[in-house]
Amino acid sequence: MKAVAYQKPHKIEHPKVFQDIELDLPTVSGHDLLIEVKAISINPVDIKMRLRTPADNQEWKVLGHDAVGIVKAIGPDVQNFKVGDEVFYAGSNQRQGSYAQYQLVDERIVSLKPKSLSNAEAAALPLTSLTAWEMLFERLHVNQPITGESQSILVIGAAGGVGSITVQLLKALTNLTVIATASRPESRAWLQQIGADHIVDHSQPLESQVLNLGIGLPSFIFSITGTAGYLNAIEKLIAPQGRFGLIDDPESFVINGFKIKSVSIHWESMFTRSTFQTQDMYKQGEILNKIAELVDSGKIKTTLSGHLGTINASNITQAHTLIESGKSIGKIVLEGF
Repeated sequence: MKAVAYQKPHKIEHPKVFQDIELDLPTVSGHDLLIEVKAISINPVDIKMRLRTPADNQEWKVLGHDAVGIVKAIGPDVQNFKVGDEVFYAGSNQRQGSYAQYQLVDERIVSLKPKSLSNAEAAALPLTSLTAWEMLFERLHVNQPITGESQSILVIGAAGGVGSITVQLLKALTNLTVIATASRPESRAWLQQIGADHIVDHSQPLESQVLNLGIGLPSFIFSITGTAGYLNAIEKLIAPQGRFGLIDDPESFVINGFKIKSVSIHWESMFTRSTFQTQDMYKQGEILNKIAELVDSGKIKTTLSGHLGTINASNITQAHTLIESGKSIGKIVLEGF
């Protein structure tokens, strides 16, 4: 089968950071689905995994955590899918990824794709939707209000893939006032389009901008990127007994200022359930089912913002370059081999 793979943690400027290769077709077992990949999207975690690869690695590695495809074979323990089903999923970071013609994925983290979306449109959604859903509804419990405090949430870095679906889920499923951050005109326009109530500039001091809105201290703050640079502002802005969530990796995290406010702090990794094979791993399939229902009922929409053509080494290199620039909005998708 065709695949786009790499061996070394080269910088994106390297002429052979990715290569088009041939690999053996994988074989199903257990809860596996063998999926013929039709479309994929690129995520920042793909870049992180590439750059963290040991320099002495000699094996071909296939990245990719978002895909839409067709089930071609099923393992003996599969219960919920059949050959021919059209599915979407975010996969696992413990197995070969979706930059390939065929991929093995555990059925428990898979859902039927939204009927109303094209393959490319659907491929933009799984990883970011799972990350946003788990953070909002399983970590921060945003539908359980903080008594006496402003029923608002600050989303830092809201115009990217995770932020774009976070804002939509908040508007579709909660009554919270959504304060989103963006610095560029095109990012602000995108956030207005998907329903953010207020937009503040994260390239300027956040504290004064949020306070000047006159709605009080946010009960919830979700920091998606650049958390290290905003920790002092977050500490001052979060309401007493509020809940703060983050998904990136600040090098240091001083908790003292949060302690005095009894703020709970939550990290979210979409890969926890698949990595540790948790007993509730099946919930990721259930969440994706809910996302598909929300899409098909018109309550949320795809976050696809760029289509770079077919799945090959050149186009994947271009996608990684765009994401590494820090200026991408929504999700970048590739389709077909």
